[in-house]
Amino acid sequence: MDVLLLRLDAPLMSFGAVVVDQNHPVWRFPGVAMLTGLLGNALGWDHRDTDRLQSLQDRLRFAARWDAEPELLTDYQTVDLGQDFMIGTGWTTRGRREDRGKGAATTGTHIRYRDHWANGVATIALALDGEGEPGLAALEQALRCPARPLFLGRKPCLPAGPLLLGRRKAEGVRAALAAEPLADIGPRRRPGCIPALWPLDEAQCAQVEERYAPRDWRNNIHRGTERHAVGFLEVTA
Repeated sequence: MDVLLLRLDAPLMSFGAVVVDQNHPVWRFPGVAMLTGLLGNALGWDHRDTDRLQSLQDRLRFAARWDAEPELLTDYQTVDLGQDFMIGTGWTTRGRREDRGKGAATTGTHIRYRDHWANGVATIALALDGEGEPGLAALEQALRCPARPLFLGRKPCLPAGPLLLGRRKAEGVRAALAAEPLADIGPRRRPGCIPALWPLDEAQCAQVEERYAPRDWRNNIHRGTERHAVGFLEVTA
C-alpha cells in the first residue's frame, strides 16, 4: 500500500469534537472530516465542492500518533456583535457577505470556551481505499505545494513547517506509522508510551473509540460515527 506521512507540528491544534452550547471541546486525535478539509484546502477546493469532498472522505484511511505529548489549553473568548463598529457588512468564513443589524442574536456578550492542543507533535499516515480522484499522487503534490495556506483544525492553528514527510510503502497505515522515526521534539515531553489510533481492520486492540466525526458535506452537518482502534504504538524505526 502507498501511504503518505504527515507531521503536524504547531503551537496550537484543534481536532473539533461535538459542540455543546458555548463549549467547543477537542478529540484526542484528528477525525476523518478534519483531514478531508485539510486535504481539500490543499487542493484548492471550497465548501461548494461537496461531491468531491464526500468522495474523498469516504475513501480516506488513516492512523495517527503523538510524538510529543500535547497539553490541553482552553481559550476563553468573548464578542459583542451589537457594538456600533460591528453593525453593517460582515463576511463569513466562506467568503460570502453577511449583513448584521441589531437584534436578539447580536445583543450582549457572546462567550465561547474553545479547547486546543498546545505544543504537541503528531504524525499521520494516510492512504486511499478504492479508485477515484484525487489519487494519492495528487494529494502528495497538493501537500507539497498547497493551493492555500493550511491550518490544523481552526484558522489560527498554523503549522510550524511543511506537513508532508513523504510517501512510503507499507502493509497498512498502522505499519507505516510504526516504521516512521519519531519526530525530533527538542525540550518538549515525549510520552512514555506512544498513544495512537488506527483502523480496526489493521491490528487487534482492546479498546475501540467511537466518535461523532464524519461530515455530511452536502448538507453541511456532522452525521454518523467513525470507529477506530486506540492504544499504544511500538515505533520500530
